[in-house]
Amino acid sequence: MISRVIILPRAEQDLRDAAEYYDQRQPGLGDEFLDHVVRTLRLVRERPESFAEILSDVRRASVSRFPYGIFYRAMSDRIVVLAVYHASRNPRGIDDRI
Repeated sequence: MISRVIILPRAEQDLRDAAEYYDQRQPGLGDEFLDHVVRTLRLVRERPESFAEILSDVRRASVSRFPYGIFYRAMSDRIVVLAVYHASRNPRGIDDRI
């Protein structure tokens, strides 16, 4: 299992924006979204290669209950989170983050 997860600043902003959006819709829903993201990141740490490769060496793990994907690169000693995108967005949008 990989012990280190690095969330790049733009991916952190993605998370803040999504959590804020959900909190505006329903108080506490943003925290629930973040809880599901954390659960998904645990799965990624445990089995990074088990998620679909979307772009060259970039994988996507879907967040349960929420229409978001975590886009990451798995390296031998760490996971680097590049983006957290809504499912309706084109994943090619992360090209500038690679």
